[in-house]
Amino acid sequence: MSSPAPGARTARVFKAVIAGVGLLVLAVVGVRLRYGGGEPYPDVTGMPLLPDSALEEVVRSAEPIGNVAVSSTGRLFYTIHPESRPQGAKLWEWVDGKAVPFPAEPLQKKLFDTVLGVTIDRRDWLWVIDHGNHGLGVPRLLAFELSTGHLAHEFDFPPQVAPPGSFLQDLRVDSKGETVFIADVGFWRRSPALVIYDVAKKQARRVLEKHDSVFPRDFIIRSPLKDMVFFGGVAALKCGVDGIALDPTDEWLWFAAMSHDTMYRVRAADLRDTSLDDEALGQRLQAVGRKPLNDGLSADTAGNVLMTDVEHGAVLRMSPEGRLETLVKSPRIRWADAINHGPDGWLYVADSALPHSMLQSREHIQANGPYFIWRFKPGIGGIAGM
Repeated sequence: MSSPAPGARTARVFKAVIAGVGLLVLAVVGVRLRYGGGEPYPDVTGMPLLPDSALEEVVRSAEPIGNVAVSSTGRLFYTIHPESRPQGAKLWEWVDGKAVPFPAEPLQKKLFDTVLGVTIDRRDWLWVIDHGNHGLGVPRLLAFELSTGHLAHEFDFPPQVAPPGSFLQDLRVDSKGETVFIADVGFWRRSPALVIYDVAKKQARRVLEKHDSVFPRDFIIRSPLKDMVFFGGVAALKCGVDGIALDPTDEWLWFAAMSHDTMYRVRAADLRDTSLDDEALGQRLQAVGRKPLNDGLSADTAGNVLMTDVEHGAVLRMSPEGRLETLVKSPRIRWADAINHGPDGWLYVADSALPHSMLQSREHIQANGPYFIWRFKPGIGGIAGM
């Protein structure tokens, strides 16, 4: 059999190259349509009530901070942000000015994959959410007794609750320790939702999936470090429901999509009611007021909710009527991530400096440390954020 002429071979190679380029273009266009674009968001912060000097440094870490939780006795715990791909322990307690793994690092290696969200309930159980590498592994919920350090509860989420592309990352527990409320940002899957977990029954379900209240809108996040766009502008960080907060009376769960202009709340009893489908549940939501592009939330004892502003290094407070005021605003805060009320009126702010870890090299992450947890007193006192 005679071999193809050189001209024919060249033509086939040329066609293959053109086809490959065409597929690449289609892929880029697809990613751009799904994840790219967006408009700037207006600055809704005002003159801060407190000076920059009100911020106190509490924790200084060589690794980027994830979330923070503070017990009623002042014990402080925090995660290393999984976007930084931490090599060692991923959950720490700050003790006498030093970081101590909690639990011990050998146990962490057995239990943890990609932990981020932490909260402490009124029994002094430390709850930890592990998104299982965006649902590609096994997303898990764990609780540790602070008095003993023992593992008190664990649950592996099934794929129908935490599918591939999910991102379980913030959580709150009611005062009786019976229900855990979880936010699934669902960035890659584009299917954000709330997850309701019954502790006694060990059953979880998704609600409000892709509802407008949990779904990101078309805004570009402009942090103090950079605009959160990637791959030459092909993709932008547009996050669904992220921060959640449960008020101390257990009546209202507040929640907000990061890339959204509205804060919502819904009665916790309605979320627990399995007879309500998403349409019926959606009719019971309350739009409280306009908000910044926020990350973490924490409720105070007066019925307000405090929230971060990831674009302006600020923490704001919203009343149940939707009135918004800026508490503190500082150039020292690079990405105001999680917040948590502690004892004696302190509010703790985890500054993850997320643009320095997301899709960045280890060298870049280390060069832009240290990373911080701050605190300040908003002036209303109390312990919440449970």
